[in-house]
Amino acid sequence: MSRERTWWRRVPAPVVDLALVLAAAADVLVNFEEEAPLGLALAALGCAALAFRRRFPLAVFVLTLPLALMQDVALATLVALFTLAERSRNRRLLAGCAVLAAAVGTVPWPLLGPAELGRITTAIYAAYNLATAAAPVLMGQLVRAQRKSVRQLAEIQEAREHERALYAQAVLARERAQLAREMHDVVSHQVSLIAVQAGALQVATQDPDAEQAARTIRTLSVTTLDELRTMVRLLRASGGRDTELTPQPTLADLRRLVESSGIPAELTGQLPATVSTPAQRAVYRTVQEALTNVRKHAPGATARVELRQEGERIGVTVTNTPATRPALPLPGSQLGLVGLGERAEILNGSLEAGPTPDGGYRVRLRLPFDPA
Repeated sequence: MSRERTWWRRVPAPVVDLALVLAAAADVLVNFEEEAPLGLALAALGCAALAFRRRFPLAVFVLTLPLALMQDVALATLVALFTLAERSRNRRLLAGCAVLAAAVGTVPWPLLGPAELGRITTAIYAAYNLATAAAPVLMGQLVRAQRKSVRQLAEIQEAREHERALYAQAVLARERAQLAREMHDVVSHQVSLIAVQAGALQVATQDPDAEQAARTIRTLSVTTLDELRTMVRLLRASGGRDTELTPQPTLADLRRLVESSGIPAELTGQLPATVSTPAQRAVYRTVQEALTNVRKHAPGATARVELRQEGERIGVTVTNTPATRPALPLPGSQLGLVGLGERAEILNGSLEAGPTPDGGYRVRLRLPFDPA
């Protein structure tokens, strides 16, 4: 069926129209009994008019009505009715044309007068002609509905493709945001540590060569952090909320993180092992960001990391003492605490950050306890 329909659609419209004109002419030659010049002229006009049925369907139907008057079943009239029904949405017009074609076909030719045919025969002819005229109208409406359905299906398919494209863009945006956060949390963490250690070596060493090497390392680290900040902002420009990537840091990695932070830090308390993976990751990133900020902005300070569970909520607090010496001028992306706040919001938690009365700083994360 699909191949036949495809083949039919490939036939040029002028070829189809010419074939219909020839078929109507053959129908007239076989079944037409009128020999008057006027009747032959009207029949020829009706057949030839089919060539213009696509542009003027109603006018062509009117021109084919004499054929319905002069022969029992006129192919030209049926084709004109089909074309009109295929191209018109006016059902009243179609019903009127079908009734008109049936009425014209019922009138006897030559005009003998109604009494000579009889009422019963006339009624039978009228019903037969009405059914014959209704068939092409219904078929034309069916073809029109089928074409409309094909167009609607094509529009739906196009809308689905567009929706899939938008979904792919949204997924890409979330991945870009996640990548930006990972770059800030992991790469920035390591490069900042390199810069801090290089700065400390530059101040402490007495060897001019070592001091120059430390200065070069610190300069390169600062430049790298600046470039990383630009990359993170570009990635976040089209990003959304983050998606989970593997492998995930867990609570078991916290002690190693604290011990390798490069500052005097203490880890106290504990959390249940059944804490969900997203919550474990949020705790880990909070501690990592807080300790990184202590190294960058509070040289010589000590830190305390407290894990705790309070009923249906868990949390972590990172508190540091005031700095004991001036901080080195390291660049900051200003996105660390913003990212932590976004993580907490996604998990229906809260993040608080601010100075302490003694001049230190405190970062506190609270999350609902959602066992994995």
